[in-house]
Amino acid sequence: MNASKVIAAAALSLLAAAGAHAETYDGVHSLTSSASRSEVAGQAVAAARAGNTYGEGASAGAQPFTSTASRSAVRAEAVAKAHDPFASLDRRAFYRDQVPAAYSKPKVSFTRQAAL
Repeated sequence: MNASKVIAAAALSLLAAAGAHAETYDGVHSLTSSASRSEVAGQAVAAARAGNTYGEGASAGAQPFTSTASRSAVRAEAVAKAHDPFASLDRRAFYRDQVPAAYSKPKVSFTRQAAL
């Protein structure tokens, strides 16, 4: 019993000694920039226009996307999809449910069965 009290006291004294080595607070550091406000603003604009230099595609030299479809063709396709009642139906959207019969796509079979 006496040994356990000695070990506990030694452990507490080690914890107290470790807690005594806290960091010191130096306060807010003073500004040590030699650039003027307008120079910093110019650098900020240049950095904003350069984009994310640390992004995934930045080192690969990503090219901007240029579409080959005309604006009217894309709009016509979007309008057709928006008016198609079966376009947005997906069986995975009806988890543990059935697709309503009114919206079920027509089933087409390309196999023939022999008549008996």
